Amino acid sequence: MNDPLFPSVFDALADTPAEAANLTARADLMLHIRGRVAEWALPQEQAAQKLGLTRPRLNDLLRGKIDKFSLDALVNIAAAAGFKLRLHLEDAA
Repeated sequence: MNDPLFPSVFDALADTPAEAANLTARADLMLHIRGRVAEWALPQEQAAQKLGLTRPRLNDLLRGKIDKFSLDALVNIAAAAGFKLRLHLEDAA
């Protein structure tokens, strides 16, 4: 198989490498938070309360509405979910 034209879908969607990096980080955080909420096996109302969110806001997160969440907001939600955030940087080349 040939190498893809873009390394990720976010590289294809974004106008700049910085925007692609931001989208990738937000998507990664959302996936981890969604996984944690699934592990809790709580009703959405209780899970939202644990995260300091409203139920509709949690629903947006669970449905992957990435445009509704800033990176800063997702870092805060991840911390409320019990995650310790660490950055991993790689050379772009």
